[in-house]
Amino acid sequence: MYTVFPTGTTIYSPEKCFNGYTLHPSHQPGVGALLIDMNGNVVRSWPHFDGFMVNLLPEGRILGGQTGRVTSAYNHTFGSDDVIQEDWHGHVEWHFNQADEMAFDGKRSWSARQNHDLVRAGCPVGYYVPGTPPSIENSPTLMLSYRSGHYPQVTRDYLPRATRMIEVSWSGDITWDWMPAEQFHQFGHSEAAKNAIMRHCRNQHGVFQNTCSYVGPNPWFDAGDTRLSPDNIITDDRGTMIYIISKQTGEIVWKVGPDYSMDPALKKLGCVIGPHHAHIIPRGLPGEGNILVFDNGGAAGFGAPNPGAPDGTWNALRDHSRVLEINPITLEIVWECTARTIGYPCGGEDFSKFYSRYKSAAQRLPNGNTLITESNCGRVFEVARDGEIVWEYINPHNQAKRDGLFVSDVFRAYRYPYDWVPQLDQPLERAVIPPENGTFRIPPVSS
Repeated sequence: MYTVFPTGTTIYSPEKCFNGYTLHPSHQPGVGALLIDMNGNVVRSWPHFDGFMVNLLPEGRILGGQTGRVTSAYNHTFGSDDVIQEDWHGHVEWHFNQADEMAFDGKRSWSARQNHDLVRAGCPVGYYVPGTPPSIENSPTLMLSYRSGHYPQVTRDYLPRATRMIEVSWSGDITWDWMPAEQFHQFGHSEAAKNAIMRHCRNQHGVFQNTCSYVGPNPWFDAGDTRLSPDNIITDDRGTMIYIISKQTGEIVWKVGPDYSMDPALKKLGCVIGPHHAHIIPRGLPGEGNILVFDNGGAAGFGAPNPGAPDGTWNALRDHSRVLEINPITLEIVWECTARTIGYPCGGEDFSKFYSRYKSAAQRLPNGNTLITESNCGRVFEVARDGEIVWEYINPHNQAKRDGLFVSDVFRAYRYPYDWVPQLDQPLERAVIPPENGTFRIPPVSS
């Protein structure tokens, strides 16, 4: 028996939330993608969407990854075999799987190898932006994929899942392709970092991405800063970087990291460690133009050996997470979410109560709140600017077993308005007021 904790919706203040449906994948076999209401009730499921990412498109369409045709479900090494768009009734409207031809189980098969992120053009990000819906046809799709191989400019290790970003046309052609392993010279690593990566590029994390989205319209570009052209692509590195690529030239035109020791603004920002879901807050949302990122913490980065990283790999350490909203011009932190800001009794310096070492995400909502996915805990919560948690959901599908352990993680959750799914009647919204922890008891079973 493991520890007792509540699941489902555990906090809900309807008058303070951006109310709607929340979509998230579940990695429990046979569950797939789940659409829940504010009280945690499943209003629709798609069991066959079992990849990393699922996006809800207008009129109840779904866009996401499927595995099992070539590789097993949620195979982190290979990614999703197929990327599919379906309408509400399950009719396939778009399908892509021609990213990489793999040898698997003695056969060669084409696969999308899609992982971590997926964005349909029309909207710069995968989540809901008022007045900026993603296209449902005749538009490209930006996604992360993998390509296996040897990249001697990076490491002597064979990389089975070196990441790449591709943009795929509606007809299925790859029209843009960018690989960190082929652009390694642009990152600006120190000689010590290059040596550490060359010796042991552990799990490909010297050239590994966790997100991709379009920069989108923003005030900085309007003011003349061409680095933030709306067509450019923003991504992050599993090490210690967030960066923007010119889609036209392939050059990195803006970045933070990997070195935080020289620039005073970067020193004040602090090292971003193992980040996920770095993106520009789209126009029409509070904070538009700023970067929002889940800064995981844990261990990442490369450089000179230290007591925590004897071989120089994973040499940046921090045992808690933070969500940051960053001004991309000044690098100032505009807003942040940590264990302290959301009310945990941290005992002075203990911030580890908010901590997801892998995965995770943050979505800016139209009311100014932020929907945060704390993946490793299977927790999704909506937090106001002042740090109040106004909605919290704990994934109840916690019986997926991987590597001998039970997991309840949620890779990434997105909130959508009710009218995004006109096929459903708007559900009732019932407040959920949790008991005081100091008085909460589970009574014994009567004999």
